[in-house]
Amino acid sequence: MSSKAAALELAVLGLLHESPLHGYELRKRLNLLLGWTRLLSYGSLYPALKRMLRAGLVTEDTAVSPGVSRRQRIVYRITPEGEARFAGMITDVGPSAWEDEDFTMRFAFFSRTDSEVRLRVLEGRRSRLQERLDRARSDRQPTGPVDRYVSELQRHSIESVERELRWLTDLITAEHQQQPPHHPQPEHRSTPELDA
Repeated sequence: MSSKAAALELAVLGLLHESPLHGYELRKRLNLLLGWTRLLSYGSLYPALKRMLRAGLVTEDTAVSPGVSRRQRIVYRITPEGEARFAGMITDVGPSAWEDEDFTMRFAFFSRTDSEVRLRVLEGRRSRLQERLDRARSDRQPTGPVDRYVSELQRHSIESVERELRWLTDLITAEHQQQPPHHPQPEHRSTPELDA
């Protein structure tokens, strides 16, 4: 499964975990999660839902919508298998969790993970972006004539990554501050008076 398909599956399962939804409402909420930079079409959503139906991750029920038309709508619900899949996906802290598509979707559902998982994903993402920034800075060294617009695009990319790195560092600091302090247990030492 491609990273885009996996991110979409994670998002759909996460939203259905909150409540059953019909296709129109599901698409609307997914577009809110994805942001203005990427709108999800029905041509992407419905094939993904069909795959999840075949895999037993979701079910569909027919409901009559209120109003004059009394039109039937299909409502999608997450199954126990879908809940288990979502739980596994949201707690996976491997390298795919740091990539653009996966990271955005995981971050949207961070409230359902514990601090240790959040920290590992945030630190992995920060490390990945630092590598990207180092590469972009080294690639920026001109070897010939410099095109003004290419140079501006590179500058914009570097500034965007720097801004996200600052944001991630702030999030990591906040996560560390929210963790309960670790108090080591005092070692049990025997004293001669008590042992006698």
